[in-house]
Amino acid sequence: MKLGTMLDSTVQRNPDKEALVYGDDRYSYAEVRDRALRAASVLAQNGIASGDVVGIMTFNVPGFVFAAFGAWYLGATVVPVNHKMQAPEVRYTIEHSGAKLGIVSSQLAETARKGAPDITWLETESDAPGSFDTQLEEAEADDFSEPGHFTDEHVAQILYTSGTTSSPKGCVHSHRNISQVATLISLNMGYASDDRYLICMPIWHSAPLNISLMPTVLTGGTIVLQRQYHPVESMTIIAEEKITTFFGPTVAYVAPIMTAKKLGTEFSDYDFSTIRRWNYGGAPIDRSTAAMLIEAYGTDQFFNLFGMSEMGPTGCMLRPEDQLRKAGSVGRTAMVGNAMRVVKADGTAAGPGETGEIWFSGDTRMREYLNNPEATRAAFEGDWYKSGDIARLDEDGYLYIVDRTKDVIIVGGENVYSLEVEEAIIAHERVADVAIVARPDTEWGEKVVAVITTADSLPFDVDELRDYLSDKLARYKLPREVIITEELPRNPSGKLLKHKLRGEVAAG
Repeated sequence: MKLGTMLDSTVQRNPDKEALVYGDDRYSYAEVRDRALRAASVLAQNGIASGDVVGIMTFNVPGFVFAAFGAWYLGATVVPVNHKMQAPEVRYTIEHSGAKLGIVSSQLAETARKGAPDITWLETESDAPGSFDTQLEEAEADDFSEPGHFTDEHVAQILYTSGTTSSPKGCVHSHRNISQVATLISLNMGYASDDRYLICMPIWHSAPLNISLMPTVLTGGTIVLQRQYHPVESMTIIAEEKITTFFGPTVAYVAPIMTAKKLGTEFSDYDFSTIRRWNYGGAPIDRSTAAMLIEAYGTDQFFNLFGMSEMGPTGCMLRPEDQLRKAGSVGRTAMVGNAMRVVKADGTAAGPGETGEIWFSGDTRMREYLNNPEATRAAFEGDWYKSGDIARLDEDGYLYIVDRTKDVIIVGGENVYSLEVEEAIIAHERVADVAIVARPDTEWGEKVVAVITTADSLPFDVDELRDYLSDKLARYKLPREVIITEELPRNPSGKLLKHKLRGEVAAG
């Protein structure tokens, strides 16, 4: 299904249903469609045609939704751009994707134009002459004419990965891919037309975009946009707008509790009575944190959604009944609509107590990495996408992520999973942040190196660290070198850039 057709279908079922809320602004589905068709006209008047690429770099504002659906009606491709990026990062995304036009929040316009000065940037959140918003008001929906050759196999989105292991790669998704994501998520989560979904995490990210916005449009629910997440305001909006579904990383759940303590208010005073699902992603939650959240939020209806941009992002999930029983797991099976395997290094299936790489298959899988056939070939095995995530299976078949394939360190023939070592080290009271990488070693092949940011800015001796870990990890897993740094390299999403760190360690 084409994404414009998805919106059309919902409009046909219930044109007057509230579709989009942003502050005091409220739009029915018919009004969203009208503005999306106007946006298609605006994009066409600014030189965009079917097959062209449009970058969208905004906060969570209606302009993003109107521009995206406008592009999809036109047969153009949307490239969501991280609003936290600096000019060189914007330049890479725009140049690599081949974007011909950009839509940008006015507050971000200077950075966008500095990064990509050769394309036109139309501003949203602006009533200035010539802005996207002004042109949208002046346009007529009737001016739009859908390209006749446009099918659901056309490219709808290019989603850029975090770039934690290399330069960011563009995941190419068709309209059919994304409509399948919406269908699969709606089926697995039980979304319905009476759901109200708060999007306060950045909408340019694949999760809020494709597992929040798109399924809600498909099922005819209501999207409530918050420009940016805030630990107090987000919780207040839940009550005011009778939100049923929320999505965020673990910190988005912990921060409101800690903020309430800091302000001397009662977290229990928040009204969460309409909530049906607390969805989280980014990383699993340990048992003590899970227990704390269940008590604080007064429900066990937490869902861990594990996926990746290459799959739309779909994958598997840990359901409420397993949040404590299988804390730290990402689930046991693929979501309905996808298939999953856990494959050992020798190509055979991993069993209980064994580790292997997680593979996914399904119609949500990307077409390719943009302009990167080598990476595409490496990531695909027939119909399967090889995630690069290494998981251990417990006795019941539940998966626990232990590392990325590129982050595994081999010491004397033994695999050392960096995440396991990092989790042991971060518990030390003097450690504020840590990353485990390898350095080539003539005797052992590789040796474990701990790059640490200390909480007290004082030296941290390798012998002190090894003594601390001696009763926690096998001897071959212990770091043989410690490097102290003021700050670990991370991307705008906060993810650790281990490929840069490995290069720095190797060069040093």
